[in-house]
Amino acid sequence: MSKRKYFGTDGIRGTVGQFPITPEFVLKLGWALGQALGNKGSVVIGKDTRISGYMFESVLEAGLTAAGVNSLLVGPMPTPAIAYLTRTFRADAGIVISASHNPYHDNGIKFFSADGTKFPDDVELEIEALMEQEMTTLASDKLGKAFRIEDATARYIEFCKASFPNNLSLKGQKLVVDCAHGATYHIAPHVFKELGAEVIVIGNTPDGLNINLDCGATATNALSKAVVEHKADLGIAFDGDGDRVMMVDSDGSLINGDQLIWLLAKHLNNKGELQGGVAGTLMTNMAVEVDLKKEKIEFERTKVGDRYVMQSLKQNNWKLGGESSGHVICLDYNSTGDGIVAALQVLNALKETEQTLKSFSNLHPLFPQELINVRVDDADSILEKQELKTLVSDVEQQLGDSGRVLIRKSGTEPLIRVMVEAKDETMTKNYANMIASKVQELV
Repeated sequence: MSKRKYFGTDGIRGTVGQFPITPEFVLKLGWALGQALGNKGSVVIGKDTRISGYMFESVLEAGLTAAGVNSLLVGPMPTPAIAYLTRTFRADAGIVISASHNPYHDNGIKFFSADGTKFPDDVELEIEALMEQEMTTLASDKLGKAFRIEDATARYIEFCKASFPNNLSLKGQKLVVDCAHGATYHIAPHVFKELGAEVIVIGNTPDGLNINLDCGATATNALSKAVVEHKADLGIAFDGDGDRVMMVDSDGSLINGDQLIWLLAKHLNNKGELQGGVAGTLMTNMAVEVDLKKEKIEFERTKVGDRYVMQSLKQNNWKLGGESSGHVICLDYNSTGDGIVAALQVLNALKETEQTLKSFSNLHPLFPQELINVRVDDADSILEKQELKTLVSDVEQQLGDSGRVLIRKSGTEPLIRVMVEAKDETMTKNYANMIASKVQELV
């Protein structure tokens, strides 16, 4: 397969104003997509709340119009909502303008195919090839049109609510919901309120510059504080584009993506509804794997990234997977990771089993995990050093079945990442420091 020039594992992303996240490039990107679609059809365009979204929405619309493709504009909308709306409108593709959990000065573009899944590699390569051609405009009678979809928000709210059982309600539940000043700000509060919960909302006043700023799924301190202050049952945090979810229990303690997937897997398995196994990543906490194996639930690790988790689920015909970062994929309900839907499945599981997040986490503690980043110039050569391999092998033998070592090259920075996890916290830290010191010695 040819190497992709612009597309990464999750679309195209970068700093606004720096190539390729410029209006000129994104204009042509919209045009190239229109060419790939055969100069016909329609595309759903959504965005998160960062200020540059207005600019990129306009140029994408212009590029598609020049190529003869209609634009269906839905405004600020979570990434999983675009997957759903692309399917429900029978559109030919969907576009999300977002840099997910990144700060406001970044932005990005990712595409969904007609079935609400991310574009396959061959389509991305075709679009990249078209980007090398001169941009042309069709005759006026062949141009595309733009339509504003006024009820998109209401449609997605109802879609989310439909994933929660009709015979249950959230009455009596007090929830704190942190929308990260992002794309869920006008959606998530309504979903939980309409299902009966008392909802305290934070992170719901976007100004274009405050998305993910000290809030949301990547910074849960504000949520923990609010849960304790309001004596809430639990807290729910989304990231800027709504495809990640983290929770905190009634004490304000963090419940990460691994624990949420663990809870869902056990609940679905007990009901006979799991359908196969569970997909996680190299970073999924070992406690999850150990416990699932005790329950005779298959578990498969993939490379880090929800794209790879999705590939595993499809290959195995499984339905549940995700990452510790809060990407929780429930394919019974949506074709991609969906923070709101995942949160509702957790609330459903807690309701049906009459337990709390606190009681679940107390009974199912994660293994202590120590992650150390070591800055290096040539990660590949260091990872091939025999003395490092010998040390890692010795540590793995010492840990046996009660822990593991993961040492890998960062895909985005000049770093080697050393991760050790084991049942004993002191042992975990000691072994991680030992291996990191050896890496540093070899630099």
